[in-house]
Amino acid sequence: MNTHMPRHLFRPAEELNIFFLFIFALLITLHFSEVPRAGMVLSIYASLIGFQLLLPRINTEFAVMHSIRDIIFPVVSILTVFDSLGLIVHAVNPQDIDHLLIRLDYRLFGLHPTVALERVASPFLTDILQLAYTTYYFLPIAMGVTLWRQGRHDAFNYYLFLIMLCFYLSYVGYLLFPALGPRYAIAHLQTGELPGSAFSQSIQSLLNSLEGVKRDAFPSGHTGIAVTALVLAWRLDRRLFRIFLIPVVLLVAATVYCRYHYVVDVIGGLLLVVVTFIPGGVYYKFWTRRNGYPFPASERRHSD
Repeated sequence: MNTHMPRHLFRPAEELNIFFLFIFALLITLHFSEVPRAGMVLSIYASLIGFQLLLPRINTEFAVMHSIRDIIFPVVSILTVFDSLGLIVHAVNPQDIDHLLIRLDYRLFGLHPTVALERVASPFLTDILQLAYTTYYFLPIAMGVTLWRQGRHDAFNYYLFLIMLCFYLSYVGYLLFPALGPRYAIAHLQTGELPGSAFSQSIQSLLNSLEGVKRDAFPSGHTGIAVTALVLAWRLDRRLFRIFLIPVVLLVAATVYCRYHYVVDVIGGLLLVVVTFIPGGVYYKFWTRRNGYPFPASERRHSD
C-alpha cells in the first residue's frame, strides 16, 4: 500500500533533520568563540532549518519541487553538516582517542591490522577496494532514488528516515569520540604507501581533498551507512539487496585495508546500525500510528 502524505505534513525524516540541525547549531552557539567561522556556519544551519520548515508548505505540483524536497534537500543537508564537522569537532571535543582505538585493535588481534594487511597488499586489490570504498557515496542515494521513482512512498519515507538517522548518529559519534584514523595516527608504522595504480591513487587524493581531516574515524560511518542500506534493501527490495551485497562487503573490507579505519571503528559502525534500527524503528512506528500511515517494513513489492 502506497499512501501519499499531505504536502503540509512534516515527515519523520524532516522532523529528524530539523532536530539535528538545531542541536548542531546549539553546539556551535555554546562554543562560538572556539569554532572557526562560527557565524557563517550558524547562518548556513539557520538557512537549512528555514528552508526545511518552508518546503512542506510550498503548494506546487511541479515534479522538480518533489525531487527537491524528497531527494536533493536531504542530500544537501547531510553533506553540509558533514562538511562543517571539520570546524566543529575539535572545538567541541579537542581530545582525540586514537591511542585508545589503537590499543583496542592491538588487544583484539595482537597486531596492528592495517600494518598486517601489507602482507596481502597488491595493486589490483588496492584498486578494487579503493573503488569499492567510493560506493559509499552512491549506494544510499541509488536506493532512495529507486524507491522514489517506483512511487513506493511509504517505503521511501521509511528508508529516508533511517538512513538520515544513521548519518546523524555517526556525526554525534565523531563529536563524542574524535579520531584521525590509522592513515594519520599510525602512518609511521607502515612500511610504505599502498601499492596501486594511478586510478586508485587519484581516488584517494580526491577523497582526501573532499573529506579533509574531520576526525571521523569512530564509528565507521562507511560501515554503518552501507550496512544500514543493505539491511533496508533486504527488507524493501531484494533485487537491490543482490546488487548491493558484494559492493558492501568489499566496502567494509576497504575501510581497514585502505587505512581509513581501525577494526574497532568497523565494530562501532555495526553497533551504529543496531542503534539506528532499534530506536529509529520504534519512533517510526509511533509516528505512523499517530498519523494513520502504514509501517512499510514488511513490504516485498518489486522484491523477487
